[in-house]
Amino acid sequence: MKIYYDQDADLNLLKGKKVAIVGYGIQGRGQGLNLRDSGVEVLVAQRKGGKNYDLAVQDGFEPVSAEEAAEQADIIQILTQDHLQAEIYEKSIAPRLKPGKALLFSHGFNIHFGYIKPPKDIDVFMVAPKGPGALVRSQFVEGGGVPCLVAIYQNASGKALQLALAHAKGVGGTRAGVIETNFKEETETDLFGEQAVLCGGLSELIRAGYDTLVEAGYAPEMAYFECQHEVKLITDAIFAAGISGMHRRVSDTAEYGDYSRGTRIITAETRKEMKKILSEIQSGQFAKEWIAENKNGRPNYERLKKAADDHPIEKVGAQLRGMMHWITQPGEKQKLKEKAAR
Repeated sequence: MKIYYDQDADLNLLKGKKVAIVGYGIQGRGQGLNLRDSGVEVLVAQRKGGKNYDLAVQDGFEPVSAEEAAEQADIIQILTQDHLQAEIYEKSIAPRLKPGKALLFSHGFNIHFGYIKPPKDIDVFMVAPKGPGALVRSQFVEGGGVPCLVAIYQNASGKALQLALAHAKGVGGTRAGVIETNFKEETETDLFGEQAVLCGGLSELIRAGYDTLVEAGYAPEMAYFECQHEVKLITDAIFAAGISGMHRRVSDTAEYGDYSRGTRIITAETRKEMKKILSEIQSGQFAKEWIAENKNGRPNYERLKKAADDHPIEKVGAQLRGMMHWITQPGEKQKLKEKAAR
């Protein structure tokens, strides 16, 4: 696996070029500000009338339409939500593409599953920071960087990788390391991680643990603390030192409970279902389902969202978090505000 650092990237390749950030959400803001601070000319494409537009203005940009950005820019980075990208591309970007321009993504969903089909005479590449936009920005400001993935889909100019690495350097990624991959691998592993572990798996595990304790007669507050509140303590330890490092940071009792009971929760049947979820991603079934869901007004999304929001753990959690003022310190409040504006 190839990893690139500052010495492998030449920021001068972006001199005289304009980079358009289409979509000033949390990732667009982080990358856009970092690029500008790195001396790159940045155009922001964002619709009027929303929080993101106002935030871009507040940050010193003069937002334009996606059409204007695509017309003027040499590198067009599409950072809107996945289900919106294809329509924006077809209506606003594709008619303005010409040889010598480049399309840039931070997630391969629309390219890999064929919802965006770029012409063969332009570069198409990916720079994907492995962290939210707020972290991409804060690490850059502090002199560090968030590791990135880089992938090349089309290399019409012969310099797509060099341009991608220059962009990665501009957002701070080469300070930490940039790992080379491909659109297929990034897209499928990203979706699987979200669905089976990071979001879907973890959320349902927390709710199931909470329900089990409450149904057995334990106080909801105790169930919340043990099944949700302390998740951060464990994930922080895993983040910093790996699973084995986490084991060194908890009690021997907890460690033995992990070894002897974990496989009774994540069973052979669970692993079988994980493989099924992965196959749905690989075949494009999930992508089709998600695009259709959005075209049909999101009925399942809204129903599932309401059920999750109405779960008793949300009410108990909100009350208990209200006792913990340190959770919403100014820095955390800003992150929440930026997420809401995404």
